[in-house]
Parts: sequence; C-alpha cells; structure tokens
Amino acid sequence: MAESLMDIKRQIASTKKTGQITQAMQMVSGAKLTQIEKRAGEYQLYAGKVREIVTHLAAAQLLAIEREQATELAGDGNKARLQLATLLEQRPVKKTGYLVITSDRGLVGAYNSTILKAMMQMIKQDHQAADDYVIMAVGGVGADFFKARGVNLAYEYRGVSDIPTFNEVREIVKTAVTMFDSGVFDELYVCYNHHVNSLTSAFRAERMLPISDLDVDEVSDKPIEYITEPDPEQVLEAILPQYAESLIFGAIMDAKTAEHAASTTAMKSATDNANDLISHLSVTYNRARQSAITTEITEIVGGAAALE
Repeated sequence: MAESLMDIKRQIASTKKTGQITQAMQMVSGAKLTQIEKRAGEYQLYAGKVREIVTHLAAAQLLAIEREQATELAGDGNKARLQLATLLEQRPVKKTGYLVITSDRGLVGAYNSTILKAMMQMIKQDHQAADDYVIMAVGGVGADFFKARGVNLAYEYRGVSDIPTFNEVREIVKTAVTMFDSGVFDELYVCYNHHVNSLTSAFRAERMLPISDLDVDEVSDKPIEYITEPDPEQVLEAILPQYAESLIFGAIMDAKTAEHAASTTAMKSATDNANDLISHLSVTYNRARQSAITTEITEIVGGAAALE
C-alpha cells in the first residue's frame, strides 16, 4: 500500500508540473492573441482605404476608356485596358493555385486538422487530376502534410512570426502575385481558418486572384477626380499588385489570429484537465491513505485482543 501511495503522490506532482506549463503557455498565447487582434484592427483601416482608392481609380479609368472609345480614340484606351487586365482579367482556368496557411507547430487543438481535412475534400471534389492544381504552403505542418501525400507543392514557407509584419511576409505575397502573373496558375485561393472569436474559427477559401471584389458601382454616384503623377494607368499598374498583396497579407494575419486563439483554448483545456486529474488523484490518495490507516488500526486492535 505504501508503494501505491508513493506512486499516486508522484503522479500528482507530475500532473501539477504539466498543469503549470500549460497554464503558462495559455497566458503567453493569450498575450499574443491580444497583440495580434489589435494589429489586425489597425490593418483593416489601411486595407479599407487602399480598396477605396483602387476602386475609385479603376472606375475612373474604365470611364476614360469608354469616353475614348466613344470618340474613336481607342489607342490609349486599349493600352490602359491591357494594363488593367494584369490582375483584373478573368482568364480561362487551366490550373488553380491554393495558398494554404497552417501553423509551424502543434499544441493548437484542431486548428491544423480542420484546414487540411477541408483542403483534401476540396481537392477531391474540384479536381480530377494532380496537374489541375498547385499548392503553396505557409506553415510547416501543412508543408509536411502535403509532402507526405505526394501533393504538387510549388512553394513552402516556414517560420512566420507570431505577430507577422508585411516586410516579413513580403516574399510570400510577392511570390504568389508573380506566379499568377507569369501563368503558373490562373486563379488563386487562399485557404485558412478565419478568426470568428476567441472560441470559434471557421475554414475559409477566398479567391484572391484575379481581383474580383472591386465593384465600380460603389463609387459611380460619388465620382472623385484624382490628380496623379505619373498618369492613372501607371498608378494602377503599381497599386493593383500592392492591393493583391494586402489581401493575402490580411488573410495571413487572420489565420495567425485564429492560431493564437486555438492555442489559448487548447492550453486552457489542458490546464483544466490537469486540475481535474489532480482532484481525482487527491481523492484516490486520501482514500488509499485512510484505508491504510484503518488497516493498521485494525491490526493493532487485533494484536492487542490476541494478547489478552
């Protein structure tokens, strides 16, 4: 019985240490979540302004093209249309690109498995052959998953920081835009877990390229004349890739926010489970100790009675 009591005490001590570790990890993840939520909120202000400017410039340029065509001066208009078509034109889809965002490590609950399971289902439903799609993996878990299954992996990036900056992920977003522009794929979906709240995330697959979320009708009743240097065509040529990059960066920020929320929830669950196990082991230990004491008292009383 003494040996059994010692085993229970060792298990309680070990579980307490594990609980302390998971509680510390929960606090760290919670702090990171607070920081990235603040950063994401600030980024949304920037992204909204960029979208507004791009939408106005695109609307103004399309209006100029229509005017030039109406006056049979379509030369510059055709040139501008070709420049706009770089990221706006809907071309025939021969190959689809998927930018899949996962974490670099575990301890995030079902965060990674949700994404990868949804991705495999999407690929199975939408593609008949492996040559119909290409994967760009951000995060070590996703990259290793696709490599192990022989999936066509065109690009991988590991080590995105907990609070990513645009300069840090510039390589990712520029590579995606360049591969689309050079025809490696004809459309790009960014697939990740969208952060709903601290307890909930939802898988999302957003079509980022070609850019299709600009609605010129939004500004048709609010014409704004921009004075640009150089001309509007060159401004659009420069700003459209930046807008596409901002969309992808926003998705990475959203995915990282969901990752920290998942890590916080997973570590809280682990800590709660450790505390429950400690309570159960403490009850077991006390019962075993009481039983041992009762047995010893019984033996003493029995021995005393035998001597009488």
